[in-house]
Amino acid sequence: MKKLFISQPMKGKSDADILAERQKAIKSAEEKIGEPVEVIDSFFQEAPVDAKPLWFLELLAGADIAYFAKGWQDARGCKIENTCAIEYGIPVIEDYTAE
Repeated sequence: MKKLFISQPMKGKSDADILAERQKAIKSAEEKIGEPVEVIDSFFQEAPVDAKPLWFLELLAGADIAYFAKGWQDARGCKIENTCAIEYGIPVIEDYTAE
């Protein structure tokens, strides 16, 4: 079972919206790779506002595959995570679906 890191824009979204998007990412990743995934928990409800964004790179380091949710290319943290995943050879799935 592969470990999946999900990178998604979260600014201005409710917890319910974020969780729904994560479920879509999990389903899409499992369909694409043809097997179940173990999700690396990278969404913390009620996370402190002053959480250090670079901390998520440590979670990414443990991933076998990374999923970049719709709108990732417009979010600074997601773009950094995408660059790091590619540079360090972590396969990526990028969602470019229309809003």
